[in-house]
Amino acid sequence: MASLLGWLGNRLASYLTKTIEINSTGVPTDSDRLRTCLQPGDVLLIEGNTRVSTAIKYLTQSTWSHAALFVGNHLPQTDGNAGHCFIEVDMVAGVRSAGLEEYAHLHTRICHPVNLSQADCQKVTAFAIARLGNQYDLRNVVDLARYLLPTPPVPVRFRRRMIALGSGDPTRAICSTLIAQAFQSIRYPILPIVVDSRNANRADCPDCIEEILRVRHHSLFAPRDFDVSPYFQIIKPTLAENFDYTALRWHDRP
Repeated sequence: MASLLGWLGNRLASYLTKTIEINSTGVPTDSDRLRTCLQPGDVLLIEGNTRVSTAIKYLTQSTWSHAALFVGNHLPQTDGNAGHCFIEVDMVAGVRSAGLEEYAHLHTRICHPVNLSQADCQKVTAFAIARLGNQYDLRNVVDLARYLLPTPPVPVRFRRRMIALGSGDPTRAICSTLIAQAFQSIRYPILPIVVDSRNANRADCPDCIEEILRVRHHSLFAPRDFDVSPYFQIIKPTLAENFDYTALRWHDRP
């Protein structure tokens, strides 16, 4: 039974990761500009073009369906992937490295962790690199099958919860679990839960309310969380180098 579920899960995963035609909300980012803007530790958000991407974008009410961690030259170069500089999770292949050309034709955005020290940046990238080759158990067919219906008719407030509800390895392979774990390993915040707490030990203000950050479980992170996080700076490569709107060519103008 386990082998049958594994076979069926792999077939489902292969189907869900097939590329499809989408109406993108943005334009592809120029590869050269993207390369000059990226720094190790940056999170690249991608508007994917697979069947499962449609479901993730719908459920999270976001443009972004995938995320990859830029590790730059922190990735030891070996034969066959000399140009690879990203770590990402693929539902079928598991944790793998990728090159910039993987996202050249897609709409992307850079999320830069503000004031991340060099030492902690090394820890974040090392955390992801150490998990290269990890595979995800796809025998949870129910978990996979729910993404066959990309736009389930549920109220907006429940859509995000559908990702976490009963999620197992297949969902963790789709979402940003690995990247979230990497940042949480050094206690760098993404979207922590803020808890109000009374500090009775303060003699000057015993009734004061303090904000305490509680770590959100890594399995609940989606790509959009890096976009809306107050701790990541959004970088748009098109605007990074002397953008001149007057140089744009329009179809109705010579």
